[in-house]
Amino acid sequence: MNESQPSGAVDPVVLDVWCDLQCPDCHAALEDVRALRARYGDRMDIRLRHFPLEKHKHAFAAAQAAEEAAEQGLGWPYAEAVLAGTAELGARGEAFLLATAKELGLDAEEFDTALIDGRHILIVDADQAEGKAIGVTGTPTYVIDGERLDGGKSQDGLRARIEEIADRLLGA
Repeated sequence: MNESQPSGAVDPVVLDVWCDLQCPDCHAALEDVRALRARYGDRMDIRLRHFPLEKHKHAFAAAQAAEEAAEQGLGWPYAEAVLAGTAELGARGEAFLLATAKELGLDAEEFDTALIDGRHILIVDADQAEGKAIGVTGTPTYVIDGERLDGGKSQDGLRARIEEIADRLLGA
């Protein structure tokens, strides 16, 4: 148990969301992610994990940009904004990534530099390698308590299964 937690406190449940930021299915999954965040708050640590698919030519750059947004303190808001514009990302590429950063008040010049110098490539590569190692083949894929749930084919029932596992882990 973490020493800073009050007696009886439970560590948050970790939910990894393997995502391609140019993926329409990942955009559709945002509703579930938001609902889980609303239901569990700080009792669930929802982690964005990168799994850019080759068929989406701007997904790798988007993953790097999301890491830069996280470094600037707005990782999830940025990822959600990019996912909301998957078609625009497909059409405009890096220009869309930079415009989204500006809209959120992030340092777009630093984004541009990060995309040029590749400072976040290793994080994206490591996520992708880990995803492949645990059997991720498409996006979105969720991993909670060692169970992999593939949302690339259908989101039906996944949120309920995640809630069932989280409730059990949290003793709810």
